[in-house]
Amino acid sequence: MSLTSILIWAVIILALFGYLWWRGQVRRMVVYCQQTWEELKKCSWPSWEELKGSTAVIVISIILLGGFTVVVDVVLNLFFHRIVY
Repeated sequence: MSLTSILIWAVIILALFGYLWWRGQVRRMVVYCQQTWEELKKCSWPSWEELKGSTAVIVISIILLGGFTVVVDVVLNLFFHRIVY
């Protein structure tokens, strides 16, 4: 990128930021981030053991669902090939 294009983009970004500031959107975003931070402080996070257990359940579920999908696909594929051919 040339210096001119960088300066043009900088002016566009600054103009957009200025417009959002003028419309009060920047302040609203700051308030939103502060409120989000306060809500995250209220959350209870899982322990390392709970996290490992939940991950194991998800991995096993994905494997079972994937296997079921493959079996159903093979059975339906064989079924429809026998009907069509």
